[in-house]
Amino acid sequence: MTTASTTPDYDVLVVGFGPTGAVAAGLLGRLGHRTLVIDRLTDIYDKPRAIALDHEIFRHFDNMGVADAIAPYVEPFTASEHFGADGQLIRRIDMVAKPYPLGYTPSMVFSQPPVEAELRRHALSFACVRAELGVELVDLVQRDRVEAKLKDADGQLRTVTARYVLGCDGASSTVRQIAGLALEDLIFDEPWLVVDVRVNQDPLAKLPQNSAQFCNPARPVSFLIGPKNHRRWEIMLLPGEDPGQMERPENVWSLLSPWLTPGDGELWRAASYRFHALVAANWRNGRIIIAGDAAHQQPPFIGQGMCQGLRDATNVVWKLDRVLKGISPDAMLDSYSAERKQHVIELTGKIKAIGQSICERDPAAARRRDAQILADGGGKPLALTRQEIIPPLRAGFLSEQDGAARGSLFPQPRIMSEGASRLLDKVTGPGLRVFIDGRRGDASSLAALCAAYPDLPATAITPAGIGKPDTLEEIDGVLAGWFDRHGIVAAIVRPDHYVFGTARNASELDHLLRDISSRLHGNHNPDLRMEKTA
Repeated sequence: MTTASTTPDYDVLVVGFGPTGAVAAGLLGRLGHRTLVIDRLTDIYDKPRAIALDHEIFRHFDNMGVADAIAPYVEPFTASEHFGADGQLIRRIDMVAKPYPLGYTPSMVFSQPPVEAELRRHALSFACVRAELGVELVDLVQRDRVEAKLKDADGQLRTVTARYVLGCDGASSTVRQIAGLALEDLIFDEPWLVVDVRVNQDPLAKLPQNSAQFCNPARPVSFLIGPKNHRRWEIMLLPGEDPGQMERPENVWSLLSPWLTPGDGELWRAASYRFHALVAANWRNGRIIIAGDAAHQQPPFIGQGMCQGLRDATNVVWKLDRVLKGISPDAMLDSYSAERKQHVIELTGKIKAIGQSICERDPAAARRRDAQILADGGGKPLALTRQEIIPPLRAGFLSEQDGAARGSLFPQPRIMSEGASRLLDKVTGPGLRVFIDGRRGDASSLAALCAAYPDLPATAITPAGIGKPDTLEEIDGVLAGWFDRHGIVAAIVRPDHYVFGTARNASELDHLLRDISSRLHGNHNPDLRMEKTA
């Protein structure tokens, strides 16, 4: 093997062209950064793996301009019904009701191969993004930039340099290993068989019409309704069962026999997995950053695995954009690890609790579980929404004032614009923004406070029919209700749609504006405080 000379610099080297890497590359491309994305595989994996996404992620797809291309492969996620040891309904997890808070169906299922293809196509639509497939990362050396040694399919070694490296290269991440970023065990390790079937039309009617968790201590099973005729079973493997043997078609069909026969459909995939709960101790080493499965792995019980990876990408890229452009300090990237690690740990804890409840193998303990869940529901099946399970951000690039809704996702109402109904992001764009309750008499003075901060454009919003000048009119009252519920008059929103902070009056808004401006430009004073005002 020979080593070629070093090629010209990139702003970012993205290692891994799965969903997380493709979204990161597309976001970087849209922002104009020279990006090289590599993957050791030459093709998209043609079987489904991730199956669920939510309205937060679809909002980013819409911001990226890929929602219409992805929509044909996406359908609403049915409610998930949990059945206890004796087959009784004990819990129901659904999505929040209309009007939808972010403007989209809150929970969705999708087909990964075509969606991943659209994400790759979008990333490569930017002239500044280049993809090289069949290329393997060999080593990384950090100096004033990162030197990356790559190996082509023919064994040729060469070096490229980048200002930053983003490792989106999966659970066995080479980037994580080279960077010395250790994994912390969150203590969940269970063997399961995941089975995907394309079911023939007639047998579909005899299958459950909602997704289900069969919390049977003899053998817990999850059932998911995917797009079109795609159905998935996740089946716990029992002690003594060989995972490789259980993947054999005759054994798979035996496990599916309560629902289907081999003539009822096409076995699309059967793969054994150990469901883990792991998180990287740190997600950054200098100019090397990790995201997606490279940074965390979690059980699949509420379908948040891919969503977590795409949250990583949308979180780190808006910060990386500012650092690359020289308008924010490199230290701003420290908030990425602080925010995402804590969020992953908290959500994984909730997923583990649900998973451990589902996985209970002792019949007596399972019946006690069922009784407790029903008691929690007031004597009837406990009702939850998937959205209430997802926590807010609690640390990182957030206001120091622990105000209402800080770290939560900002709603996206429908706006009357140019005689038509449009989602808010279509009107204002998805950047840093200030939103003001336009119903207030002092809305214009609140907006005037923002005039001194040109990178924080302010928008006042009122419910339809009020007709105040210089305001946008929302249709469904989503934002008015949000302002009222939290008792606030204004909010500063980040490009990833998380709320930096909220204000109850002009004095608090003035403080928020000074706080975020100092953080964005690297002159943050950690002792900046303010007396709480009524």
